[in-house]
Amino acid sequence: MRVVVNFLVAFLPTAVVAFTAPNPQQVRFDSFVLNAEANGSINGGSNDKKKVLVLGGDGFCGWPTSLYLSDQGHDVVIVDNLSRRKIDLDLGCDSLTPISSMETRVDAWKEVSGKEMKFVNLDVAKDYDLLVQLIKEEQPDSIVHFAEQRAAPYSMKDSKGKRYTVDNNVSGSNNLCCAVIDADLDAHIVHLGTMGVYGYGTSGGEIPEGYIDVTLPGGRNSNILHPAYPGSVYHATKCLDAILWQFYQKNDQLRITDLHQGIVWGTNTPQTILDERLINRFDYDGDYGTVLNRFLMQGAMGVPLTVYGTGGQTRAFIHITDTARCIEIAINNPPEKGERVEIFNQVAETRRVRDIAEMVADLTGVEANFIPNPRQEAAENELDVANNKFCNLGLDPITLDSADGLFAEVTEVVKKYKSRCDPKKILPSSFWNKKTAEACASLDPESIKIEEVETVEP
Repeated sequence: MRVVVNFLVAFLPTAVVAFTAPNPQQVRFDSFVLNAEANGSINGGSNDKKKVLVLGGDGFCGWPTSLYLSDQGHDVVIVDNLSRRKIDLDLGCDSLTPISSMETRVDAWKEVSGKEMKFVNLDVAKDYDLLVQLIKEEQPDSIVHFAEQRAAPYSMKDSKGKRYTVDNNVSGSNNLCCAVIDADLDAHIVHLGTMGVYGYGTSGGEIPEGYIDVTLPGGRNSNILHPAYPGSVYHATKCLDAILWQFYQKNDQLRITDLHQGIVWGTNTPQTILDERLINRFDYDGDYGTVLNRFLMQGAMGVPLTVYGTGGQTRAFIHITDTARCIEIAINNPPEKGERVEIFNQVAETRRVRDIAEMVADLTGVEANFIPNPRQEAAENELDVANNKFCNLGLDPITLDSADGLFAEVTEVVKKYKSRCDPKKILPSSFWNKKTAEACASLDPESIKIEEVETVEP
C-alpha cells in the first residue's frame, strides 16, 4: 500500500461518505504462516513460562487476562491502584456484576485453581520509586500495561476527566519505560493500545498493522508509523504513548509490543466463570459501557437500544476471551532487542453499529432508538483492517456470527444482576463539545424504564 503522505494526512480528517459496510470477511484472516512456524511461535509461540507483571490487572481487560496467563502457567503479579473502583464512586455507578475485593479475588483464584497470584497496590503514574523497586525485586520477563484510563467518554466528560486521562496515561507509560531502564532489566513491554489511534475517517484502503508504506516527495519510498488521528483525549493519549514507545525503543533499545485493540465485548471467560468471586466487571453506563455490551444489556432489560446518530460508525470488535489470548501470543513472540516496536491490530472483525443493533434487536425483540450523537465523529465511515499477524500466530478469533452462545451468556448475566442497574445511567452523560451537548439536551435520563422481556428464539 503506497500513498502520498500529504494526501493521506489531508484526506483523513475530512472524508465522510455513505457506504456499504464491509462484511466480516473483509478483515483479513489469512491462513498462511510466514516464518512463525519456523521460529516455533505458532499457536502462542515459546512454551517457556514467564514472570509477568500485569499493570492494571484489576480492570475489565486486565483481570481476565491475569487469570488466563496464570491458568496457562505463567507467574503473574497484578499491579493496580484500584482507580477504576474509585471512578465508580465518582460516577455513582457500579459494575452491573458485583466485583469482589482484589484480596478476595486472588484468594478465590488460588482456591479454585491451586495457582497463586500476587497483588501489589501501586500507582504507576505516581509511585515511581516503588515501581522501580518492584521491577528490580520481581525481575519480570514481560510487563503487560493496562494501567490507563480506558474510556473515551470519561476522557471528554469535563476538564477534570481530560486532565486526569492525560496525567495518568502518559505519565504512567513514561514512568514504565524509565523504570525498566533504571531497573537495568531487559523486560518486554506489552501495551494495550486502541484502533482509535488510526482514526475513523474514510482512508479508502486497508489499515495496516502500525506502519504504512508511503511515497515521500521526490519519489522516495519509506515505511513509517501510521499517521495519528485521535477522536478523543483518551485516543490522543494512546497516540502519545505510541510516540514514547518509538523514542524509547530507538534511544534505549527497549523491547516493546503495542496492541491496537478494537472494542471489547463479552463479560466472562473460562476462568472468571469458575467462581462468582472471580466474575469480571460489566459496565453498562454511557461512559464505560462498550457499545455491544450496552446493547445486550439494554435488550435484556427491555430498554430501547441507544444508537448514536445514524449508527453508521463502523468499528472493530474482539471478544474479551480473545483479548487474553492475544496478550499471551504477544508475550510469547517478543521483538528482539534493537528491533523496532512491534505493532499488532488486535481485532476479530469490523461491523457497522446499526447492523449490530439490528442483530441484538432481532435477538431480544427490543427496538433500536436512534438518539443524537454525543461524540464529534463521522456519521458514516468505512473500516477495513489487517490482522494478519495474530492470525498467523494461531489466533482463531470469535466472531459475532458464531457467538449466539456468548450473547446468551451476556444476557443471562444481565438478567441475574439487573437489580443492580441504575436506569438513569444508561443514556450518555459526556459530550465532546458544546455543539454535541446542545444536540443531546433533550435526552432525559429519567425516561429510561426497565421492563421484563423474553429472548426471541432464533
